Order: sequence, then structure tokens, then C-alpha cells
Amino acid sequence: MIQPHTYIHPNTKIAQNVKIDPFTVIHQDVEIGEGTWVGSNVTIMEGARIGKNCRIFPGAVISAIPQDLKFLGEKTYVEIGDNTTIREFVTINRGTIDRGKTVVGSNCLIMAYSHIAHDCVIGSHVVMSNSTQIAGHVIVGDWAIIGGVSAVHQFVNIGAHSFIAGGSLVSKDVPPFIKAVRNPLSYGGVNSVGLKRRGYSVDQINQILDIYRIIFNKGLNITQALEFIEEDLPASDERDDIVTFVRESGRGIIKRFSKGADD
Repeated sequence: MIQPHTYIHPNTKIAQNVKIDPFTVIHQDVEIGEGTWVGSNVTIMEGARIGKNCRIFPGAVISAIPQDLKFLGEKTYVEIGDNTTIREFVTINRGTIDRGKTVVGSNCLIMAYSHIAHDCVIGSHVVMSNSTQIAGHVIVGDWAIIGGVSAVHQFVNIGAHSFIAGGSLVSKDVPPFIKAVRNPLSYGGVNSVGLKRRGYSVDQINQILDIYRIIFNKGLNITQALEFIEEDLPASDERDDIVTFVRESGRGIIKRFSKGADD
């Protein structure tokens, strides 16, 4: 299953039924799980840990050293879960001493020309559309979808089940379950279509809507809004996820769109 004209360092760990196409280079200290396909002209560098049944398309570069001047050659990793697809010319950099690794979860689709920088944590079932650029230390929750040609600022946190429109500049945290749209990037409602597809009930979605009406439409500051939510709305996993995300936001969350904001 390993074609001629492919270089594989002798201390790599490659499981059974892995298929590696010609002209691919695999450096030392790499592990690849069973059933994974690695296309031609792929470069997998030191510290890569790739799961089962992944597909890595031609031109991708996995586990290159971070593009960070503070990096001093420390031992770090890239971890990629099972059943993840990495399309053409995607680049995923190793971690730094900060987190020690860059993580991409299982069942993700990382489309062509996208970049995931050092120390990012990308959840499972995430879709990153073509040419999405993710700076260092970004966290992306499970089931998030990021539209093509979007750029995400370092240290941003993108919540689970969120949807970010294509061409977005993401410089603030995006809370879970919402759509982020327009320029500047703003709250565009709850991602109700995505939530329905993933089995959320009407009652769950309605409670999420109520929570975000309080945060964005009631005229309260963030502290007041969170206190109101905790006192007046029944406890649920969704409520607690939103409150925790907003309360712990390091960069602050995106705002409600207002006319003239982009003037």
C-alpha cells in the first residue's frame, strides 16, 4: 500500500491498511492510524499523530514547526482524530511550549488552502471552508462551521454549533449556537437550522433564542444579562454552556449588528 518514490523515515509507526501515494515525504516520529490514505506530494513532519480512516489530499503539510518567533525547537505535536479529511494544500503547524500541541478532532472537513496555526484546538465535526485562516491559540468548538476566506484572530474562541459567514474577519469570541454575519462580524440569530439537523428539540432551540434575546436585545450589559439569565431561566446544558462561554470570554464576544457600524 506504500508506493515507490515515497520517503518514509524508519522510525515512523504506520498501521495496517494505510495507503501512501508517490512523492510523499514522512519524517521521523510520526504515527498514522489504520485505514488512512495519504495522497501524493504530502509532507508529514516530526510530531504528527494522525488517526484512523483519515484522508489527506495532495500538497498538504502537516506538523511543520510553528510560525512563531518564540519557538525554540521544543518537542511538540499535531494530533488529528479519526475520519478527518484534509484537502489540498492545507497547512497545520505544531504546537509551542504553551499547549505543546495543535489538535484537530474527529470527523472534521478542512477544505483546500486552509491554515491552522500553532496551539489551536479544533473540535470534532468541524467544517472549515476553503482558504480559512486560523491564527495561533484559537479554540473552535464541536460542529462549528466557518465559511470560506475567513480569518480568525489569535486567541479567539468559537463556540460549538456556531456558523460563521464566508469572508468574515473574526476578532472577537463567537458564542455557541449562533450565526455570525456581516461586517463588522455581528450576532445574526441562532443557528436553528443546524441545531434541528443535529437533533435539538424546538423547546431547546426556543430557550437558546430567549437567552440570546436577553444578551443582545434587552439593553443590559453582559454582567447584568448573565445574572438575569441565571435567575429567571431554568437550568439546562445549553443555558450553562452559553453563560460559561460568555463569562469566560477573554476577548469579549461579538456584538449585535447596528446600522452604521461599518460606516
